[in-house]
Formats: sequence, structure tokens, C-alpha cells
Amino acid sequence: MAELKLMKGNEAVAEAAVRAGADAYFGYPITPQSEILEYLMTEKAYERTGMVVLQAESELAAINMVYGAACTGKKVMTSSSSPGISLMQEGLSYLAGAELPCLIVNVVRAGPGLGAIQPSQADYFQSVKGGGHGDYRLLVLAPASVQEMSDFVPLGFDLALKYRNPVLILSDGLIGQMMEKVDLFEAKPRQMEIQENWTLSGRAGNRPKRTITSLDLDPVKMEKHNLHLQEKYKAMEANEVRYEALQCEDAEYIYVAYGASARICQKAVQLARAKGIKVGLLRPITLFPFPSLPLFNLADQVKGMLSVEMSAGQMVEDVRLAVNGKVKVEHYGRYGGMIHSPTEVLQALENKLINA
Repeated sequence: MAELKLMKGNEAVAEAAVRAGADAYFGYPITPQSEILEYLMTEKAYERTGMVVLQAESELAAINMVYGAACTGKKVMTSSSSPGISLMQEGLSYLAGAELPCLIVNVVRAGPGLGAIQPSQADYFQSVKGGGHGDYRLLVLAPASVQEMSDFVPLGFDLALKYRNPVLILSDGLIGQMMEKVDLFEAKPRQMEIQENWTLSGRAGNRPKRTITSLDLDPVKMEKHNLHLQEKYKAMEANEVRYEALQCEDAEYIYVAYGASARICQKAVQLARAKGIKVGLLRPITLFPFPSLPLFNLADQVKGMLSVEMSAGQMVEDVRLAVNGKVKVEHYGRYGGMIHSPTEVLQALENKLINA
């Protein structure tokens, strides 16, 4: 049944996985996302639905367990934080190449290297540009609240199955660790019967042989497969763009921010409006596909855009590509786990765009 609870973002992801009818979770502990695995164990996910929950010996093992389970058509997922997701990149490329649906959660921490356990958004490039080897894309959802941490789990599974492609929920340590009220959706039963005609099921019914692989030594066939994948990514761009526009109707300046940075920008918009500065916020919800067209259209009305990120400037490149030189785009960021304040964000807008 539906339920209202006070939860951490990580806990909301785990509870949503159980309620969404996930068949299996394979993962490895790393701060600041370890509560996902811990919650699934302490809340006895297996006893509730039969969901398999397994702590793998490493992130490498976890992503390959996801690969194996996804081959059978099951709803499978994993989670980690930045260095752990880096270790999974080869497996993610294999999953995308083999067109296997799965859900990955990255609760981003500061880097580079081992970095720190405080929140960051410096995994944007890795997430939206593929991350691993080869021409592939993940469909990337960026939650800005604990509620969205819950809501994006069933959405992520649906999109993964729709496109036979891995889906990444790109969060950060702030949203993963913060507590908010969550309106939990009503639990769905696990779908025991496999409907997909591509899955491996042991030649049930003496059916023709099926092969799931990303390997083809014939370059002509491999190019054809790559072209098929690119058409699929174009379909995502045509059909799956999600964003939120706040007070953009009369805006003269626009903040562009996702996740935790977008929450901070909401307050910065209020501070700016109180000073008579007409500012709006465009929050990308899908980072791939990126909301390029809405930004392109807004560029006709505004004097400038500020990309606000907890990074040295990664999403700002996509913002500049989207507006195609129609308007000035600047970046403001904090690094290494530092979080900007609404006052700092407003000051950056004034310094970089209004008074520049």
C-alpha cells in the first residue's frame, strides 16, 4: 500500500526497488551510498518479495552479476559511488552493447582519485558521454529530492526495459544522505513469467538458439549493430527529454542546474527576485537525453545563462552547445565536496553576467 515516511535518499532508492518488483540487487559498500545495500538486507527484501540481494566481492563482480541476471530478462540493479562506478565502466559498455536492461545508481562523491566522501557532481562527463569504451549512451536521470530518488526507480526500470538499455540514476552524497518525507508508491508484485523473446531460458520449448553478446568479429555486422544503437539513442532524444522550468516565463537570466545544485538555485532565484532581478531556473531531469531545445528557445529571450555545478564545469559544455552561441553562458562551481550557498550563486550571477 502507499505510505508516507521520513527517509534518507539512499533508503528511498532501496525501498523503491523492493516495491517496484526488482528481482535482484548486486552491489558493494562504498560511502556515501552504502545504506542502499544495508537497507535491502535489514528490511529483509528477500522475505518480502523473493528479491535476491547479494554483496559481491567487488564492483567488478557486481556489474558482471548484473550482466548475467539481465540476460534472463530479470529486473536487476546495482549501486555505487564514483570510484566504484569507474570500476564498472567496462561492464556498462558490455551491457549497452548487448542491449541488456538494468538500473545503476551513482551517489556521487568528490574526486578525482579516492577523493572525499562529501557530495560532488563531477561524474557528469562519465555519465552522459558513455564513460566506458565504444559509442554507447546511458539514459541518465538526475533526482533533486528524496521523493525523486524513490520515483525514478520504477521509471528507470520501465525505460531500461523499453529501450533494452542500462539506465543510470545520477544522484550525489547530499541527496543520498539527506532526509525528507517520501510518498511511497504502492508495491507491485514481481513479474515471475518472462515475456521478452530475447532472453536466455535454457532452450525452453526447444526454441531456436539465442545469443546475447556484444562481440562480432565481422566489421560489417558490427557497424550495422552500431548504427542500430545510434538510432535507439536518437529515439530516446526524441521521446524521453524531461526537465523542469521554474519562473522562466519572464526571466532575463537563467540558472541551469541539476540535482542538489538545482535545489540551491531555487533559493537563489527567490533572492534574485527579491532584488528585482528576473531570474529563472531550468532543471534538466534527464541529463541524457539533454533538454537542448528548451534551452535553445530560452536563449531568444534572456541576456545570459549560468550553469551551476558542484564541479569544475562539465554540464556547461552541453548548455553552450544547446544555445549555439545565441547568448552568453558562464559557469559557477565548487569543487572537492564543497557546496555552494544561494548567496554565492546569486553573487556569481551578478559578477559573471549582470555586472560583467
